[in-house]
Amino acid sequence: MYKDQILQLRQQLHQHNHNYYVLNQPVISDYEFDQMMHQLEELEAQHPDMYDPNSPTQRVGSDLNQQFAQVAHRHPMLSLANTYNEQDVADFYQRVKDGLEGEDFEIVAEMKYDGLSISLTYVDGRLTQAVTRGDGVKGDDVTANVRTIRSIPLQLQEGSGYPHQFEIRGEILMPWTSFERLNHERELREEPLFANPRNAASGTLKSQNSAVVAERGLDAYLYYLLNDDDAETPSTASSAQQMQLDLFAPQPVATPATDGDVTHYGLLEEAKKWGFKISEGMRLCHCLQDVIDFINYWDTERKNLPVATDGIVLKVNSLRQQKHLGFTAKSPRWAIAYKFKAERACTKLNEVTYQVGRTGAITPVANMDPVQLAGTVVKRASLHNADIIAQLDLHLGDMVYVEKGGEIIPKVVGVDVEQRSADCIPVRFIETCPECGTPLVRYEGEAAHYCPNDSGCPPQIKGRIEHYISRKAMNIESLGPETVDDYYQRGLIHNIADLYQLTVAQISNNNPNRAVSARKAVDAIRKSCEVPFERVVYAIGIRFVGETTAKLLARKFRSMEALASATHDQLLEVDGVGDVIADSVIHYFTDATNRATIDRLAQAGVQMALSDEQMQGMTTKLEGKSIVISGVFSYHSRDEYKALIEQNGGKNVGSISAKTSFVLAGANMGPAKLEKAQKLGVAIVSEDEFLQMIK
Repeated sequence: MYKDQILQLRQQLHQHNHNYYVLNQPVISDYEFDQMMHQLEELEAQHPDMYDPNSPTQRVGSDLNQQFAQVAHRHPMLSLANTYNEQDVADFYQRVKDGLEGEDFEIVAEMKYDGLSISLTYVDGRLTQAVTRGDGVKGDDVTANVRTIRSIPLQLQEGSGYPHQFEIRGEILMPWTSFERLNHERELREEPLFANPRNAASGTLKSQNSAVVAERGLDAYLYYLLNDDDAETPSTASSAQQMQLDLFAPQPVATPATDGDVTHYGLLEEAKKWGFKISEGMRLCHCLQDVIDFINYWDTERKNLPVATDGIVLKVNSLRQQKHLGFTAKSPRWAIAYKFKAERACTKLNEVTYQVGRTGAITPVANMDPVQLAGTVVKRASLHNADIIAQLDLHLGDMVYVEKGGEIIPKVVGVDVEQRSADCIPVRFIETCPECGTPLVRYEGEAAHYCPNDSGCPPQIKGRIEHYISRKAMNIESLGPETVDDYYQRGLIHNIADLYQLTVAQISNNNPNRAVSARKAVDAIRKSCEVPFERVVYAIGIRFVGETTAKLLARKFRSMEALASATHDQLLEVDGVGDVIADSVIHYFTDATNRATIDRLAQAGVQMALSDEQMQGMTTKLEGKSIVISGVFSYHSRDEYKALIEQNGGKNVGSISAKTSFVLAGANMGPAKLEKAQKLGVAIVSEDEFLQMIK
């Protein structure tokens, strides 16, 4: 019976997935796993009535865009008070002792993982909902994206004793290996790098495309369990002061200090049996010295972990004692976070090399003796530009300090001058392009040096093509940096317009085994002709024109022909465009090679003007206004409001300043933003007022 076969395959694949991603103990080969997965995919395709969103086949995600719904937390997701030294930890320990009036207690010490907080709801052992922390009261429903994370069980271990319905909370993370791979790919495409794994995990989980989430290799650790059967939806976070969370353990675990009590430690041990990934870096502490020893051990050992951490979390073990201690307005009295200091290492600078980007920007890179820093071995660090090198007074052979403050990308932050030997040679910034030998230029107001040989410098040629195909530009998914390099080396492409002349025979080199992938590439290139004009302006790679500026230029001039004919003064009328960008746009379109490329793109069918639909919806009602969005909204999502602002000629900005025109404020506007707006006299506009404003 096909139903039994499908259900059996699902159960087996769930178990193998758990063995591999949670236990790190696979019992079958990758090939055997893939064969079982293919068999299940075929059966499900033949029997669509057996569709199940929790099937192992759904882990790959979907490329359909999704809008995140706001969901109220049944229990508020509060933050923890922070501490930074042993004395603060001792003070916390004493407060707990005083609050419990001398009663014996234990502390559970756990790693504080540096990721994105998540709340997972399970009903009858099946994942039904995943919600981000948000503002602590409401969060985004990211269930479709979370289903792609292989260490999060879609179906719990059968017969393991889990309750009918419960909520479990934890942290979604991007492991160091996934983070470095992702940033390497973005670096090749000259996209902005993620500052740290936390930002990368957050940005990934908020992706509108769950297939992108599936590709990026997120992980998760769960650390807090609560019963969700009878909870009431709180109206504000402060209601947690009175709330008695109905916590539970199917098999209560007692310890000597809390005899008969249900314990946090025991709950997590139970959750581990159900199939959840619970950190092995967790210890039951019976005294203050146990806590201090745990902190000191992990202050060093955390460097060897596969994921980023930024501290230790300390929690009273007994749930009865937790309830007795209660909450302050913002955080529980029974828990606290200890934050590690920024990591720094000292190592030898051996060489400074130079990379050429797609825009011709020259980036100096420090090549050093390998040193372990925040979970990875660091051998290279960006020096950014000539000014940084001069400020550091770098010499080859120097002992340099490298830092990952907040687990960020490594940077050289100083030099140990006392260790400098007499024969160390000062680092001098290069004067010619390391790739093509062209003399470098430095534009007024720019920190970087550039190679001006746009059409003859190989890294710039390939870089512009890689930028053109990137996700935020033309989004040609079947191509990547390696493909571009292959096509370039084979003489198939020399600029972005050549992509549209490629044939299946050329790409496959008449090899039948490569015909399917070649056809996929050609189809993806053709599909890019549907990409809207705003992204085309960004994709063609005008120097200094980023994604936002490209959008503003497209909406101002509305066609490539009008943009190409724009005068310097007309360009300056666009918000954010100064002399440097205006000169760059004019330089781009006066270049005969670039004009020929644009003509060829137009002939291939690439969008060269705003669509009629876009033109009809555009107004100038918000022209010249800089608008900050803050809070939770009822009628539209934040992204929809951003689009409305741009559609009506306004500009979205991220922070409040004296130049801010007004703040579009929803419910639960951040108190810091509210205070700053009031201090600067910036107007606060409600949803209703804003919608009336643009009618």
